[in-house]
Amino acid sequence: MIKQLEVKILNGNSISREDASYISEVSVPDIFELFISANKIRNHFIGNRAELCSIINAKSGACPEDCSFCAQSSKSGAEINVYSLLDKKTVIQKAKEAKQSGIKRFSIVTSGRKVSKKDLLAIAEMISEIRDAGLLPCASLGLLRGKDLSLLKSAGLERYHHNLETSERFFPKICTTHSYADKLKTVDASKSAGLSICSGGIFGMGETWRDRIDMAFLLKELDVDSVPINFLIPIKGTSLENRDFLHPFDALKILSLYRFILPQKRIRICGGRFQILNEFNSMVFFAGADSLLTGNYLTTTGRSYEDDLRLIKSYGLTT
Repeated sequence: MIKQLEVKILNGNSISREDASYISEVSVPDIFELFISANKIRNHFIGNRAELCSIINAKSGACPEDCSFCAQSSKSGAEINVYSLLDKKTVIQKAKEAKQSGIKRFSIVTSGRKVSKKDLLAIAEMISEIRDAGLLPCASLGLLRGKDLSLLKSAGLERYHHNLETSERFFPKICTTHSYADKLKTVDASKSAGLSICSGGIFGMGETWRDRIDMAFLLKELDVDSVPINFLIPIKGTSLENRDFLHPFDALKILSLYRFILPQKRIRICGGRFQILNEFNSMVFFAGADSLLTGNYLTTTGRSYEDDLRLIKSYGLTT
């Protein structure tokens, strides 16, 4: 069955929700057949190039939103650094360090529902300099709309990041201070501004495989360009601190599932990669991923640029 679905996709067709449900039920030893097929699909549509990006937590904490997974949310008691928008010099220095390490995308990320007008103008200046430094600028600045996104586009922004986080059905269980409709409006406004879209979610929050499949098909319908896959790290002080870690094979199966549903899209492994996969981290490309967020994340530790570049090289991939 897995081989049949692989051939179906390689011939330019799409799998159904029923097919996706079948994939979600695959277990050892058939899961290795799934990984092999996902790898073939990745190679067919994406080729042997892996994309690296990095981020800077440019404004941390003090967020009024109540997202259950986030250490920066209003209901989190996690011990994190809290600070206002970093100065341009600091942000540009981090961007240049990323470029020197071989990174091609660099994203400015801020906490909060949306950035203020003052911060937006300051970030627009940063984006222009990041572009001039030879990087592709990305940003994740909350629930922005038309004029603000057009301003960033004019400044040189290439891609806007705004996660759906999970399915519409499950979303109210992890956030109540903004709606799923708010998220969809932000994605739509970003597309209308002519920006590339990066949108995905977090896995391991208590969602079902149905939720994971529903989000994948919605991302397919929205025709996003890049799909960040995050694995929940249950941070002490957050509402989800007592969640169990995803099993590494479930995490890898999610990657393969998304490759089958979104064969031509960038599937980017982000937060929780090292903590959840641990010794299985080296299997991410084999399971269907083609892009990595490297370096540290917002409030958790990631992998060094050097380690990830070695991983890519070991697979015979190029950046």
